[in-house]
Amino acid sequence: MHNNQMGATPSQSSQPLVGLKILVRTWRSKFPLASFITSRLVTMLVVLFVFGWALFGLMALAPGDIVDQMMQQQLMSQTESKGGSNRDNVLSEEQMAKMRSELGLDKPFTIQYFRWLERVVIHHDLGVSLISKAPVSFLIKSRIVNSLVLNIISLVFITVFSFLLGVYFSSKAGTRVDVAATFFALFFHAFPGILLLILLQLFASITGLFPVTAYPDFPLSENPIKFIFSYNYHVFLPLFASFLGGIGGTMRMIRSTMLDQMGMPYIMALRSRGISERRVYLNHAFRNTLNPYITGSANLLASLFSGSLVLEIIFSYPGIGRLSYDAVMQQDVNLVLACTMLIAALDLIGITISDILLAVVDPRIRYGKEG
Repeated sequence: MHNNQMGATPSQSSQPLVGLKILVRTWRSKFPLASFITSRLVTMLVVLFVFGWALFGLMALAPGDIVDQMMQQQLMSQTESKGGSNRDNVLSEEQMAKMRSELGLDKPFTIQYFRWLERVVIHHDLGVSLISKAPVSFLIKSRIVNSLVLNIISLVFITVFSFLLGVYFSSKAGTRVDVAATFFALFFHAFPGILLLILLQLFASITGLFPVTAYPDFPLSENPIKFIFSYNYHVFLPLFASFLGGIGGTMRMIRSTMLDQMGMPYIMALRSRGISERRVYLNHAFRNTLNPYITGSANLLASLFSGSLVLEIIFSYPGIGRLSYDAVMQQDVNLVLACTMLIAALDLIGITISDILLAVVDPRIRYGKEG
């Protein structure tokens, strides 16, 4: 009786764990790609969790808080309305402490972060902007589309022209045209992007050929056709700057990859069989250049989002990058977290998609052992 009441033996207690390991091993062997996607999604969630916690810590280390920003705005509004300083309606220290307590700013940043996570994950509520009092979800929805459109257009142009120019100049290797193209590619790749944006804006201001802002001054609903033409006109210079900054490195990568492929033994075997040079280039060598580009496209997407932050600030483009910048300057914690976590999630999703595309494009790549 005494032995039966002692509970399960160690071997019995470890049986569920062993069964779980067998189940995971079977899942990985039967569905390697699905297992890889699942593991990457779990890793992405862990990275986002740690990233959000670190972001809360950095915001806590910054001098002042949102209450100080609200106090400063109140003082400025009173000064502008009455033409001088007036401290009659200024919040007292007790009132400011009470406001910090209501907003949860008097708690350690880790507790603030877990409260924010509970509100987002359980209640699906991103909160309210502490400055504008508008819902954070509304502010993000009104800006994220603009940033996605801008970055997708830039990514498409960089991809298309990088492949066209990279493949073309790889066939002209060693010629004067190839040397000139390599020089300009290196020059624009090394040229500071922020300086290029400022110079292009200065060019627009002096010549008047282009607007100094990157967004029309009327909404899409007012006149959709006119808005599309006006939008293309306004974003031409910012997209041109993004194009020049991104095409240099990508074109050189494709060119060097094509040259490496053209020196491979299988290319010589194809040529000896009498296959045309055009078919060798496009059907065989070109296909093998997709692997390094897909791997680097995830970093390209992340760099486009980080570069669009500077672009949106300089050219007054109403995107998610400028919204994040304004939120950081005002120490609007809810808005900073939502915007930054969204951009980080998009970057991580881009990396995961690039890894999946590698498995689709190249059948030699496997993310698990054959069962």
